[in-house]
Amino acid sequence: MTVTLRLATGDDLMAVGAMHQRSRVAAYSAFLPAEALADPTPEAMGRYWAERWHWEQDNHRLTVAERAGELVGFSYLGPDDEDDPETGLLNAIHLEPAEQGRGTGRALMTDALDAMRALGWRRAVLWVLRDNAHARGFYERGGWTPTGAKREEHIGSAPTPQLRYSRLLDT
Repeated sequence: MTVTLRLATGDDLMAVGAMHQRSRVAAYSAFLPAEALADPTPEAMGRYWAERWHWEQDNHRLTVAERAGELVGFSYLGPDDEDDPETGLLNAIHLEPAEQGRGTGRALMTDALDAMRALGWRRAVLWVLRDNAHARGFYERGGWTPTGAKREEHIGSAPTPQLRYSRLLDT
């Protein structure tokens, strides 16, 4: 079955949150402790997305991927968090764990890059967890390169070093 992409609606946000939580646990459990990934709950993550969407829907784009009518992934993009008007920020690509390796992540990335070009951005950036070798490889195969910028945030109580990646958007 083919995956289809569409812009999300408010009706999708609780499902996006629940799927986001499942994706995080599957992707990060190899390098983060279980207690760091136990919170937020899928319901709390859905509320997080509803709140975030409320404030950001005018200048951000949430795209969902569906297979056989079921949500299997999403991407989220918006303006660069460093206020560079020529740069878009790919905030997230997350997939249902069973969806890994089926081309859905690549379809979401291609769609996000096309959307960024259409918005007039010349460059795209993202932050990825330093220890997430799978995601780093995915982005590097997609033409992203590390910029050398680093930051550290927390997932639960666990510190999560992150690396900034960038790529030019061919017009």
